[in-house]
Amino acid sequence: QLVESGGGSVQAGGSLRLSCAASGYTGSSNCMAWFRQVLGKEREGVAALYAGNGDGRTYYRQSVKGRFIISQSADKHTVYLHMNILKPEDTAMYYCAAEEGRWVGGDARQYTYWGQGTQVTVS
Repeated sequence: QLVESGGGSVQAGGSLRLSCAASGYTGSSNCMAWFRQVLGKEREGVAALYAGNGDGRTYYRQSVKGRFIISQSADKHTVYLHMNILKPEDTAMYYCAAEEGRWVGGDARQYTYWGQGTQVTVS
């Protein structure tokens, strides 16, 4: 189960931190990611993190590089998306996703588990 929080409304240039609390996983090697979707458009990968075996691999969408950072708590139960210098085009519903035991990057089709989403609005 994945539960997102931290969305809201912010002015351009501001910051938000999204959190995704994960439960029910049996393994320690999981690929965790954030996606976003605007009504009528495809869901797009924002950032991903693989914490298996000390890998630490990450993926960032080009348009968020240098502004967003994905991180994970020490117990690997929570993944964060630190969003800085927000732009109106970052407005979307943001979803947390997880895949056990392998790196799948920013491809939404590869993720098995999804949260319900949290809205981010930048004006």
